[in-house]
Formats: sequence, C-alpha cells, structure tokens
Amino acid sequence: MSPAGVPPLPTWLVPRPRLTDRLSQGVLGPLTVVVGPVGAGKSALAMEWAHTRRAPGPVAWVTCDGAEEQPDVFWPRVLTALREAGVELSARSAAPLSAGPLSTGPLSAAPLSPAAAPRFAVPGAHAHGVAGHDVTAQGAGLHGAAVHGLPPTGDAPTGDAYDDGAAAGLPPETPEPNGGTPRNTGLPVTSLDDTPPARGAADGVELPGFPAAAVPAGPAGGQPLLVAALAAGLAARDEPVVLVLDDFQPESGSPVAEGMVRLLRHASPALRLVVVSRRDPPLHLHRYRLAGDLTELRTGDLAFDDRETTALLAQHGVEVPRAVVKTLRERADGWAAGLRLAAMSMQGHPHPERFVARFAGEDEAIVSYLVEEVLDGQPPAMRRLLLTTSVLDHLNAELATQVAGQEAGRHFATLVAQSSFLQHIGQGWYRCHRMFGDVLRVRLRHEAPDLVPDLHGRAAEWLGEHGLLAEAVRHALAADDPCYADRLVVHQLAIGQVLALTASRLPGELLTRKPPAGPTAASRQAPGPESALVTAAASLARGDGPACTESLALADRLIEELPRGGTDRIARCRLAHSVIRMTRDRPRHLTAARAAAADAERLFTRLPRGLLEDRPELVALTLSIRGRAELREGDLKAAEASLTTALKSACAAENGVLRRDCLSELALLEVLRGRFRAADQFAGHARLPAPRTGAEPDASPAALHVVRAWVGLTRLDVPRARNELARARAASRQVPDPFVTGVGSLVTKLVAAVENGATRPEALDAIPDITADGWLAEGLRQSVRHACAASLGETRVHRLPAQAVSGARGMPDPRPRDDRSPVEPLSAREREVLLHLAQMMTTEEIADELYVSVNTVKTHLKSVYRKLAVTRRSAAVRRARELELL
Repeated sequence: MSPAGVPPLPTWLVPRPRLTDRLSQGVLGPLTVVVGPVGAGKSALAMEWAHTRRAPGPVAWVTCDGAEEQPDVFWPRVLTALREAGVELSARSAAPLSAGPLSTGPLSAAPLSPAAAPRFAVPGAHAHGVAGHDVTAQGAGLHGAAVHGLPPTGDAPTGDAYDDGAAAGLPPETPEPNGGTPRNTGLPVTSLDDTPPARGAADGVELPGFPAAAVPAGPAGGQPLLVAALAAGLAARDEPVVLVLDDFQPESGSPVAEGMVRLLRHASPALRLVVVSRRDPPLHLHRYRLAGDLTELRTGDLAFDDRETTALLAQHGVEVPRAVVKTLRERADGWAAGLRLAAMSMQGHPHPERFVARFAGEDEAIVSYLVEEVLDGQPPAMRRLLLTTSVLDHLNAELATQVAGQEAGRHFATLVAQSSFLQHIGQGWYRCHRMFGDVLRVRLRHEAPDLVPDLHGRAAEWLGEHGLLAEAVRHALAADDPCYADRLVVHQLAIGQVLALTASRLPGELLTRKPPAGPTAASRQAPGPESALVTAAASLARGDGPACTESLALADRLIEELPRGGTDRIARCRLAHSVIRMTRDRPRHLTAARAAAADAERLFTRLPRGLLEDRPELVALTLSIRGRAELREGDLKAAEASLTTALKSACAAENGVLRRDCLSELALLEVLRGRFRAADQFAGHARLPAPRTGAEPDASPAALHVVRAWVGLTRLDVPRARNELARARAASRQVPDPFVTGVGSLVTKLVAAVENGATRPEALDAIPDITADGWLAEGLRQSVRHACAASLGETRVHRLPAQAVSGARGMPDPRPRDDRSPVEPLSAREREVLLHLAQMMTTEEIADELYVSVNTVKTHLKSVYRKLAVTRRSAAVRRARELELL
C-alpha cells in the first residue's frame, strides 16, 4: 500500500537501491535536490524512495506545475499534502498572528480536517477604537482587510519583513502626540465594515488552528504570514517532516520561490525538503552546499548503469550480451527515457545487437520525444543557441558566442542554468548530453543545412587560437577546409601527432584523406606546403614510403616558393619537414636521420622558446638520433647526455618506442664501458612492454638481446648468452644495424673463448674484432677492450657450470649435480611485490597497488631479501633476474 499522498509505484519502475540509499542519507539533512533532464527518471526515483518507508518522519508529496507555479495554487497543495501525510502542527503555528497589537489567545492544535478547523475569534481585539467585536477570518484572516496596519490582500510585506522578532510581519503604527487615535503608517486601513464577504471552506485549505479562509485570495496575498505560521508550526515539531516537491521549478525571485526559501530557513530542523526539478531550484543552493547541508543527485548520478540497463531490457523481454548492454548504455549516456525507447524498439527485433550498433539520437522515437518535450518549448533565441552550438562536443560562454553570434551568446548563462542536458565538466566548460546533442544536430541539418559548415569553421578558428588543436582540426575538416587544418597542425608543431610520436592523436581523417587537388570551397586557397607535409606524414604513418617521399619533395618545392618575409612560417614548415625525415630514416638510415636531426636543432633556435616545451616528442626524437650517432662515433659522454635527455622527453610524450630505444642505447653504452650491472638495469627497464605507437620498424630489440647476452656471459650463463645472440641475429635481419651486429659478433667470440677455457687477458689478442676497422670507431676501441677484459675477469671469479665444461671438452663431469632451487621459493604475494619493486615503485606505491598497508609491504620485502640473500632493493631485482624470477 502506498504511503498517504504519495503516487503509487509504476509497474515499469526499475529498482535503483544505490540512489535510494543516497536519498535516505540526504533527508537526514535539510535539503536534497534531484536535478536532471526530462526522462532521466527523477520522479520515479523519488517515488521509489518514498515507498521504501525509510524516511525519518511522514512524507508529504506535492506535484507542482513547473515554471507556471502560482502561490494561490501552490500553498494549498502544500497544506493538503501535509494534511494527507498526517502532520499535526502545534498551537504555536499561529504565533506570527498573535504577536504585537493583535494579541490573541492560543489557537487550536486540531488536526488537518475540515470539521476540526474552527473559524477563530480574536477576543478583545480593537480595530480603530472599536472594542468587543469578534474579528473573524472574514475580517482579519489572511484574506482580510488591514487591522491596525495589517495590509490587505495584495499588499503583504515581502522580503524578510516578517523575520524580525515579535512584530512577525505586522508593521508598527505611530501614536498621535496627544494620545489620540493611532496614525496610519502609510498602509491602507480598512474598517470592519469593509471586510470582504465570507468564503467557504472550498476556497481554501485548512491549516491546524486556521480556517479555510486562511489561504490568500490574491497571487501573493498573505503569503508571508502563511509561510511564517507554517514554519513556526513545523519548527515546533519533535518529529521531522519530509516535503517532496516534484517538478518544482519556479522563476528566481517569484513569490513561490521566496516563500519556500523562508519556509526552509525557519522550519529547521524539522523540515526536510526534497526538490525534484529539471533545473537548479532557486533556493540559494550555494549556502547549503558550503554548510555541508545539501545532497545533490544530478544528471550523471541519475544515469543508468549496466545492471539497471539489463533490468530495464528484461522488462521488455530483451536479453543481449553484457558487451551489447554496455554499448547501448554508453550510446544513450545512461538516459532512462532513451534506454526505454530503445528497449521498446528492440522488443521483438530479430537482431537486437545490430539495432544497438545503429542506435543513436537520430532514432525517430528519440527525436520526436525530445523535440516535443524540450526543443519546441524553448524561446526562439534559446532554440537558436541550442541548435547552433550542437556542433560542439564541449562549449563555454566564449566559444558559444563565437559560434552562435553575440546576440544568441547573451543567453548562454540562462541556457546552462535551465537545461540539465548541459552538464558542467569544470572550469566553465559544459558537455551536451550525447543523445540530446544528436537530436539537435539532426534538427540543425534539417532546418539550416547550409549553416553547418560555417558553424564548424567558426569553432575551428576559436579552438585553434586557444590551443585546442585536436578539436580545431576536427571542426576544420567538418567545415570542408582541410588546408586550414593542415596549417594548424604544422604551425603548432603537431606533426608528431600525425606520425604517432605521442599518446594523443589527431582525427583519423588526416590519415586517410587524399591531398587536395585544388582550392576547396571553404578555404578558397590552393594547397600550400602545410598540406603536402601533413600528407607526407600521414602516408608515413600508414606505411606508404613512396607516397611520403613524393609528398616531401612537393613540400620542399612549395616551401621554396614562399615569400621570404614569412620567416616564421618557413621555419615551422622546415621543422615539420625535418621531423618527417627523422622518423622515416631513424630505423635504417642513421646518417640521413642524423642530418635531419641537425637541421631540426638549428630550427629550434628560430622558434619561440616556450613552444617546444609543449612538444617533448620532437626533442625526444631529435636527441635520441643524435645520441645513437654519438655512441657509434665513440663520444660516450655526449651520447650519454643526449640519450638521458631524450629518455626524459620520451616519457613526457608517452612514446613507448622512443623510450625503449633510448633505454636500449643506454644499455649498449654501459656494456661497452664494462658497467654490466648498469647495463642490466637499463635492459631490464626496456624489457617492460612498450606499446607500438607507429608503423615504423623498431631497432631496439637487437641491441637489447646483445646486451643481455654479454651480461649473461659475465655470469657464466653460457646457454642464456647463446640464446640471446640467436635472437639478436633474428632481430638484425629485420632492422639491420652494422654497429649492433659488430658488437654481437664480438660477444659470440667471447662466449667461444670462455667455453674453451680461455679466460686469461691474453685471450683478447686472438679476437680480431677489437682492432678491426668498420663497425668500431677509434674512440671506442680502448673502452671495448676494457669491457672484454672485465667480462673475462668476471668469469674467473665464478665456477663454470659443470654442463658447460663437459659439453665444451667432451668429458663427463665426475661431480654430483645439484638440482636444488638456488633460493627458498617465493610466495605468490612476494613475487608480486618483487615485480612492482622491479618497476621502481616506492613502498607506498606498492601498498596502494596491492591494497595492503605499508607495513605489510615491508614485511614481504624483508622476506624477499632473506630468501634472495640480499640487503638492498637493487640487489634483490638483480638477483631475481639472474634466477629468472622476473
């Protein structure tokens, strides 16, 4: 059975306990608002909560009239709802009328019943010197004329006039100097003989202790006194009262809004208000928000999740896989009405999965619903603003004004205040609900198709000027102005995003479109060098090398034809040209890539200094190429500096390929210095999976395998060294690198020497690669000889494994074989901690990752150190790699 006055639960309601729980928590405070667009399930949620019977007191439900709310209709509804909920108010509810000159006795605390609400008399009241008359509701009630300064209907005090203590809204009168009849204070005075005719109980709603005539006759007549009386009565209660206002959206400053503000303020703490609305109610929400007394459920909170979507579909007999449910929910943005309409369309559909794949805001049922419920009810200026800004995914006031025009832009503040379909995402930016945006775009294409390209062009211009490149490029392409999109990419040094040098990407249309053959309708300009450069980069990203080379040649010619006065444009175009050449030549043609990198470094000095700070991928690419070249030239210090800086920039750009390339080169550099532990650490970091961010081949695996082979040799792990060398040769066949191949050949001969027992320094004289010309630069020979001697020295302090010796000499090993594990086995949790330790994570970070305390992590670390016989983090990781535990 439904609670008194609360609408019955609809049969189609989807239970949402996660939200009803929040409402139950919210009504423990003074104010809860449920704000969302039409069809978001606001009222259904409030009804579901009311039926849970988890309110702290009786629930009074009022269904309002939206923006057309009138006080002489609203307040009777409130009083009726309170009566139906069984709310009884104390005699003190009449206090505002019993203070001051109108001194009355206590009023009846009768329940809200027509028969129990007597017409009250004011014994001994004086009206203009007349005593002994009963002042009934007809003469001195809230409908009645002014008595001792009480204003008549329509002239009731507004604002906070009744909030100031004993007067309770009754304006004082000024006595005559000689004690005569009180002088009027300027408010009209009506004698008892001028009272309006009596009104029956049908004309009003009875409040405990008040007659039916206590409800004002005019739009705002007597409202402050009624609100004061109601607030006093509610505040005197020991048990809270929950008042639910469904579809409450009066205009700010209206009598209803002002009255509710006062009621909420003065009826505390008994009154618990729940407001359900399509927009923020004018109740000074910021005050309650700052005080922590406001609970808010907004559009994002009301969105259906996958479980609720599944339940809704089940009501219509629709069963689809979880992935399809998720797709439908994402397409509808969790909008309840959209999901319901989709479920109705899917009911009986032979292929519901296909329906979901095509479902969007262009669905006829969705369009009809939102156009009728939302769009057609908007004023012309607001409607134009909604339609013209529908081309934007995100918007703020300035961008809306740029796109819709100055006149329409003036309504932006009103639009975001009134439309819950626009969701605030921070810093003045808003996002339009996905399905509503689809509907708006459909209407825009139907009503003004010729306006669409111009709107996209305006958006592209503003977004480009404010550095929002990806959005600007997308709008430029939608405006059929690819030349402007190309200029944005090149002039903002974003060619690396086309080449997949960064984690952020530009719209895919740049990778697939054809180069413009002539002026476009939007730009009316012949394609410039920027278009040729973007086409070259897109071709390279697709793996089309010949097309890239052809477009680069065209770009070179077009750059030469540019006016000499545009030095900044020329520099940016030249830099983009160099970046494309570096990306193309880096894997296989280091000399050509080094020349392009030198050109880029010269161009860096001609551009604003701060511009490159936002383009770390360009620095990473340039310095990684320079570092590789310096390493092969034998300048180890310069190579180390270049590669270290390149590594930092690659991490900032989130480029996994360049990061791994820098780490592999640093590992190769350290192994050539004879620093095998440092080399192993770099190789270990490079071993972590690196996402493929582009189509260009990767030269780093061969170098990493060679480094691991050499490190394995120093630990007398000959089988591992042989295996790594084989993998290095396979990788070198895909991306040849003479330098890495030479180092691999040297390691192969060192392995052979160790297997033959030649571990003395004199054995180095038998290895011709150390002094051979070709792959080894003069500056590296001494360092390489030292590294070879150090690796042989490492072998002398370790015992060669029995199987390696017996296999090399062909003799059986007389010693017994020890098959025991080298360490005590690690637990699963200890292995997990060790894995995170190898990723250079702190103890606190490991604790957060594993959802355990820091002390627990420290306990696991102590156990790991003990089992591995080490005392430090780095030693534990190194030992774990030796034992192939990582």
